[in-house]
Formats: sequence, structure tokens, C-alpha cells
Amino acid sequence: MKLWILRHGEAEGHARTDAERKLTEQGRAEVLRSAAHLIGQPISAIIASPYVRAQQTAHLVREALGFAPDIRTAPWLTPDCNPQQALEKLDTDDNVLLVSHQPLVGSLISFLQHGHQRQPSPMYTASLAELEGEFPLAGLMSLVGVKHP
Repeated sequence: MKLWILRHGEAEGHARTDAERKLTEQGRAEVLRSAAHLIGQPISAIIASPYVRAQQTAHLVREALGFAPDIRTAPWLTPDCNPQQALEKLDTDDNVLLVSHQPLVGSLISFLQHGHQRQPSPMYTASLAELEGEFPLAGLMSLVGVKHP
């Protein structure tokens, strides 16, 4: 299986709540550059955080890829989610794109690759990581690469 982890694009600095922050124009452009790396990939699902900027990111990717299925919203894909809990809820062997936030994305990549979170991967806005392995379990996936917009 393959797993792609995409951090949302650049978002406005302030909103009524963190969850309501929207993508900036630069953020939209970053997302589209990252989406280009996903063209032709065998993605079977897009799962996104409920936060506005992650939802906007997921929808931009979906449109850029011409991806037909609906985006799945996962309340556990928020910035402060525990990577171990995220993996327990993921429970899939499909090729999935996760759209979320730091610090979760960096910690999740480290957890999948090394089995611990001591070395979180640096993920800038709209950075895209690709991992592969038999199943998304701690320490059992290999990091294929990370693309920065």
C-alpha cells in the first residue's frame, strides 16, 4: 500500500478560531504544485481534517486530479491528534491521501517510519510525503520521499 501525507497550504494568520483559518492565495498555489506530484497515482481515498484549510486543500487536490469519490472528513486528523490513535482509526490497506496539519503530519511520518516520534519529519505548508509498506503500522512503512512546493 501507499500512503501520502499532505500538510495543508499556507493559511491566514488569524481567524475567530484555529479551525476556521482559510488558505491564502499563496497557499492555494502551493497546494496545486503539490497536487501535480499526485497525478497518475493510485489514490483510492482522500481523508482530511475537518479544519477549513485542510478541507480547502483536499478539495483543490480532488479537483486537480479529477478524483471522483467524495472526500472523507476525519475528526481525528487535527493538529493535536496522537499519531498512534490516528493509525488505529485509519485501519485500511487502500492507497490513501491524508490531509492534515503540523505537528501531527511530522510525528505520524516518523511513527510510521521509525516506530517512534522522537524525530518528527519537517513538513512545510503543502509538503507531500509518500510512504509505502504492507500496512500502515508503526515502524513498518518506508519513506519514499518528501516533496516541498
